[in-house]
Amino acid sequence: MPKAAATKKTKQKPVPKDMAKVMICMGTGGMSAGAGEVFAAFEEGLAQRNISATIGPRSCKVKRTGCRGLCAMDVLVDIDIPELGLHTYKQVKSEMVPEIIDQHILELQPVEKWLTGDDYHKFHDKQQRMVMFKCGIVDPESIDDYIAEGGYKALAKALKMEPEEVIEEVKKSGIRGRGGAGFPTGMKWGFCRAAPGNLKYIIVNADEGDPGAFMDRSLLEGNPHSVLEGLIIGAYAIGCLNGYFYCRAEYPLALRRLEIAIKEANEHGCLGENILGSGFSFQAAIKEGAGAFVCGEETALMASIEGKRGMPRPRPPFPAHQGLWKKPSNINNVETFANIPFIINNGGDWYASHGTDKSKGSKVFALTGRIKNTGLIEVPMGITLKEIVFDICGGVPGRNREFKAAQMGGPSGGCIPKELIDIPIDYDSLVEAGAIMGSGGVVIMDNTACMVDMARFFLAFTQQESCGKCVPCRIGTKTMLEILTRITEGNGKEGDVELLVSLANDIKGSSLCGLGQTAPNPVLSTIRYYRDEYDAHIREKRCPACACKALLKFEVIEDLCKMCGICLRQCPVEAVIWKPKTKAVIVKDKCIKCQTCIDACPFLAIN
Repeated sequence: MPKAAATKKTKQKPVPKDMAKVMICMGTGGMSAGAGEVFAAFEEGLAQRNISATIGPRSCKVKRTGCRGLCAMDVLVDIDIPELGLHTYKQVKSEMVPEIIDQHILELQPVEKWLTGDDYHKFHDKQQRMVMFKCGIVDPESIDDYIAEGGYKALAKALKMEPEEVIEEVKKSGIRGRGGAGFPTGMKWGFCRAAPGNLKYIIVNADEGDPGAFMDRSLLEGNPHSVLEGLIIGAYAIGCLNGYFYCRAEYPLALRRLEIAIKEANEHGCLGENILGSGFSFQAAIKEGAGAFVCGEETALMASIEGKRGMPRPRPPFPAHQGLWKKPSNINNVETFANIPFIINNGGDWYASHGTDKSKGSKVFALTGRIKNTGLIEVPMGITLKEIVFDICGGVPGRNREFKAAQMGGPSGGCIPKELIDIPIDYDSLVEAGAIMGSGGVVIMDNTACMVDMARFFLAFTQQESCGKCVPCRIGTKTMLEILTRITEGNGKEGDVELLVSLANDIKGSSLCGLGQTAPNPVLSTIRYYRDEYDAHIREKRCPACACKALLKFEVIEDLCKMCGICLRQCPVEAVIWKPKTKAVIVKDKCIKCQTCIDACPFLAIN
């Protein structure tokens, strides 16, 4: 590590390798589960027992870390004692801390009843954590901790290479942009490098707008220096003096840690003037976004940085030639930049050895919906959807529930049905199936999900987020949404499906930006794989999944009713008639179709 980056110190020193460590997940998920109180309880408990944070026979350091991935088990706490190894506790509360300290740290006997079990370990077995690896290890608010784990070595190495050599290494890696369509990153950098002009800009797109997606947020919260290091390397390769982090204001913790990282990097000579004595200078600033989904599109994002309304513009000219303030500009998302230090440290060929022929490396996904272990995963490209759903995330929970579909790529993505669950997760395979990789949001659906209603839900989101600049998106998505709403309310008619397909293809082919061009994907993919559900809604006025309220009629199946009265006790509006030793009856005029009785009945006696 160059001297300039190693001599200055921050308030919190890196933890020596031979010291006992308590590492607490303090990302947004952990903090909301009480990680702050747990952190304070450990510090107070260790101090009361005269256990210090300095090297010695009674030494232990408490440190914050980022997201481990399995958010449902927060607060997660790792205790690493050299003679015992690493043990992980789940759902830790502050009142549990004294026993953990006394038994585990002092008596060297882990508290078995609170340790994670097979679910936690299976969750990680098939993952390939590269960009997320240090999120559970480094203190995100300490540059010294990052440097102790090898941070900024890639920057030092890159600054000794020619800029063209750096770009060539990124090209050799085969990495494609992790934020959307998957354009080759090295090629993108090369275009911007070759563009005429001395003033250029480089931008990190952290405007993560997909519902349920939190990949970029977790990276910025857990290891902001890795993203910053990748940005500085990209700036050097392209020839930029200034760059921006465009991050949504709804990410206060990510923004705070990013601000700390930029400040510390400046203090350590890794950012600012004459970086690491190389003669190269670069500065990064933060621009907070207001949460508009359309600002994930690069030209709309640049308009927002310029202080204008976030609206896309026609291309060409492309940003590489005329971007921010009409200067050559390059935009990549958070995950893309976080991969760059790995590529520079290990070489493009090493990175290209991971993944598939056309989709290299690993990918971070946020798993939500009807899945046992929701959270954040990082897997090698080419892993199958089945492995993600069942081997990593534990399958679909609940009696008589089974996997039905996965919405891949967020609201602009597409639906992957059960029949294609063995599909490899790579850019080309997903496009062929009618979905996209997108930024990495995945929503799992079971057999209670109505695919017509899911298409309506996602289209409602994109239609609301449309900037309204171009007619196909502004009017077309609104018309499609009206048709879908009609169908789910039992007012669909013959020809509606054909009209949806026609409108979808027109919108995809003529919209100005990626929002409009991809908005119809959920509709087209559900029609492709679940046309029978559309027909049932239109022709039979029936929702096969019993999810569309307007089409529901609740009835008790007499042969299955065990006369237990659970449905009456759970009904919020007393729409059930029941007496001991009698079959239950649902009063349809009072029923609000909330499905509480269906969820409550252990005998599946309500249809």
